[in-house]
Amino acid sequence: MQSQERTLTAGDGCTLFVTDWRPEAPAASRRGVLLMHGLGEHCGRYRHVAQFFNDQGYLVRGYDHRGHGRSGGARGDIPEGEALLRDAQMVLDDFAAGLDGPPILLGHSMGGLIAARFAVEKRAPLSGLILSSPALAIGLSGGQKLLLKVVSAIAPGLTLPNGLEQRYLSHDANVVQAYAKDPLVHPKISARLLNFMLDSIAMVHANAAELPLPMLLVYAGDDHLVDPGGSAALAKVLPSGAVVKVYERLYHEIFNELDAAPVFEDVRAWLSQH
Repeated sequence: MQSQERTLTAGDGCTLFVTDWRPEAPAASRRGVLLMHGLGEHCGRYRHVAQFFNDQGYLVRGYDHRGHGRSGGARGDIPEGEALLRDAQMVLDDFAAGLDGPPILLGHSMGGLIAARFAVEKRAPLSGLILSSPALAIGLSGGQKLLLKVVSAIAPGLTLPNGLEQRYLSHDANVVQAYAKDPLVHPKISARLLNFMLDSIAMVHANAAELPLPMLLVYAGDDHLVDPGGSAALAKVLPSGAVVKVYERLYHEIFNELDAAPVFEDVRAWLSQH
């Protein structure tokens, strides 16, 4: 697997870190997959996922969302909601220019939510959509809702701990340890980013039945970081052609689990059918 790192500059001057992974043996057709990572992490954690797609003959691009990893922006914050969607479109358009057709969009957790909203809003042509444990439900207590309202009014860019419990990332202790020691991982989220996520959840659920492209939804049944009920609810309204797989015993990061083989095999089977 060959990789190339570069940066792209958004319209507001924010730099976005991008990594392209290419198969060592070029495929006859230049097909692509764009990866979107989750809250607080970065695209470098998906190298093994990129390797999987390279082995299937796909070019792969990953990028760090603004406020994450090696991209610019305040950690865990966004200037406003549209920024993440505009970033995604810029990165995807640049990637698609070198492909023979629209790429597949794969998003995990918060990245799955962004990918789903991107697809629902039909912001760019896609050949498929893969959602991995997407953040499609966020449970907030009454006190948390009140705090969010107050902070949104007086300090929307103030970042607070995101509350993610690292031990529930995966049953693989090595994955949890590597995440805890990763200097590019952060535990922050601002009211602006959380409000964007809540707005996106509502939009995706309201419009998911209209998704006009091949789709695969894969999610953890024993997820303690995002509510798997959001994925279950989405599955009920998706078009009949969508494929849904739930892994009842897996934690949130299904591609990083001790028993991730069935997940990769289900993705492989979906790719062969679409």
